[in-house]
Formats: sequence, structure tokens, C-alpha cells
Amino acid sequence: MNLHARTLSTIRQLDQVEWFTRVGVNDTNNAIVLSSWEEATRSCESSDWEDLLLEAANQYCERLMERSPERFNQWNEIVGEVRPVIIPFVEKKTAKAIRTHQLPSIFLQTVQWDVLHICMEAEYADVYPPGFYAAQGFWYTKDHFPCGWEGVFPDGKLIIY
Repeated sequence: MNLHARTLSTIRQLDQVEWFTRVGVNDTNNAIVLSSWEEATRSCESSDWEDLLLEAANQYCERLMERSPERFNQWNEIVGEVRPVIIPFVEKKTAKAIRTHQLPSIFLQTVQWDVLHICMEAEYADVYPPGFYAAQGFWYTKDHFPCGWEGVFPDGKLIIY
């Protein structure tokens, strides 16, 4: 099995920008913009945010299983193909920010989780439309770091840095 063309296109789109160049810049009304890496890492390591990320992935998997059990059964195999592509990719894209700001490992883990699921939504877009993680991808392409949620999902607002 090879990665779908739309997944490769998604990775190319993510690669075309230098990540995190607009962190802290309040250039949107659609999210709460934090003002420091310290705030951003504290937000991304909160149990509420981690729970929301996991719930978003679980909800997506449930929709896949409802629509195509056969395709859903390939999930782990596809993750096994996506992960070796995105881990070095994310390490490359985050290296400068990690080095410059001495960011904790939770930052890298969060970005890896996001990009993995952005790619998985792309892989399965023919079965169920991308959603939560595609929206996360939007913020990476806008050079921000999506790192939390204020309110009770889906009400409330995304927190970005």
C-alpha cells in the first residue's frame, strides 16, 4: 500500500510554509491567540486539550467504521505507513522552534499527533470528509500552533499560538 495522492499533497502543502513564523500574532478573530511559547506549551499539555484531540480522533474512526468497516480495518496498517513519513518531516519542521525556544517534548509529540491525524483524514477523505484535524492543518499552514480549546467543544474557541 502506498500513501494516497491527496495525503502526499497535504504533506506538500504543510511543507511549503515555514512553521511558527506568526506565533503570537493576533491575526484572526476565529481563535484565541496566546502570547508566549510558555503559554502555548502549558495549553497543549493540558488534559482537556489532550482529551479533545483523542476524542476527535476517536469520533473520526467511529464514522469510518460506520461507513466502511473494511477500510477502517486497514487503519493500523495505514498508520504504520504514514508514521515513518511524518515523524522525520515533523522533526525537520519543528527543529528550529524547539532549538530556539527550548520547547519540551510534549510540543513535538503534539505536533506529530496532529500531523499524523491530518494525514489520516486525507487518506480516508473518500470515506468520510476531513474535519477537526484538517482544521488543525489550516493553522499550521498559517504559521501558528493550534494548542487548546476554550469552552465546551464544539462551542467555544480554538486556542492558537
